[in-house]
Amino acid sequence: MPRSARIDASGVLHHVIGRGIERRKVFWDNSDRADFLDRLAALAHCGAWDVYAWALMPNHFHLLCKTRLQPLSISMHRLLTGYAVNFNKRRRRHGHLFQNRFKSIVCQEDRYLKELVRYIHLNPLRAGLVDNLAALDEYPYCGHSAIKGRVSRTWQDTDYVLAGFGHRRSQARRAYSRFVGAGIGAGRKPELVGGGLVRSQGGWSAVLALRRRSTSTTCDQRILGDGDFVRTVINRLDERQRRNLRLLTARPEIDRICRQVCDCHGVSPGELCSGSRRHPVVMARYAVAWIAVREIGYSGAEVARHLGVSNSCITRSVATGSRPDVGALLDRIGVPSSPIS
Repeated sequence: MPRSARIDASGVLHHVIGRGIERRKVFWDNSDRADFLDRLAALAHCGAWDVYAWALMPNHFHLLCKTRLQPLSISMHRLLTGYAVNFNKRRRRHGHLFQNRFKSIVCQEDRYLKELVRYIHLNPLRAGLVDNLAALDEYPYCGHSAIKGRVSRTWQDTDYVLAGFGHRRSQARRAYSRFVGAGIGAGRKPELVGGGLVRSQGGWSAVLALRRRSTSTTCDQRILGDGDFVRTVINRLDERQRRNLRLLTARPEIDRICRQVCDCHGVSPGELCSGSRRHPVVMARYAVAWIAVREIGYSGAEVARHLGVSNSCITRSVATGSRPDVGALLDRIGVPSSPIS
């Protein structure tokens, strides 16, 4: 499937994840880490972004920042390209270092800032790079040590994070330590880096509650936040980003989509999945693919498995075909025909 356009809204919180190509190491030793941090610091000092949390892992990194004077894509290009060039020189290697695109998630600050700071800063402990919280306090390759005051990072905005834990610095640091410590037993938080509705609602339990109530909500795989926040971010996008936007809803089952399409086109569900090339069946199959992928947000692979066709068949249908007349069908299924207002 064509990949979603990146949401690069200015002045919002971004959780950025960059991984080594084929899961290979991108930080071999402390000289690599120092080079990366120098570049990260230079971008913060020049006003490109405010940095709140970060962690360098052997084969990936996490960064929590708010964009300021330039788009995230420009800052990340400067950071990763410069680092990769120097890394290759130091290691006498050639070729790509990072996967072709970093992953970025726009985050609702008032709801998730603290949780994301904790999640990112506990990465070295979860991965066994440090043994306990006391060791994490001193670990220089994670933003936690700067918030604790053990390592000086003038480019990291520790005051902004601590302001959420108390008015006095010493009190705020103690409250922050308790908050981070309480997160150790929670383990990994897939909803913070997962996709779509699961991410936006904060986990499967919230999603299931929405579905039990038959409630629809606006969400997107690149946004961590509630429906109101998602709509606010969408409304701030430029026209190009809005055209490429792929929204998800509390989506109906593919079976339901198929039944409605079959009723409309006069074919049976069995015939729809039979591989028949009869014209009404082909058009019904096309409508199912378009509605499920482009209007609702299912993956091409999910639709292909249900219809008994190849992934490439679905990909070609929704990537190169024109939009079928599905307005009435969307109303019957309960999906807004134009999810962006």
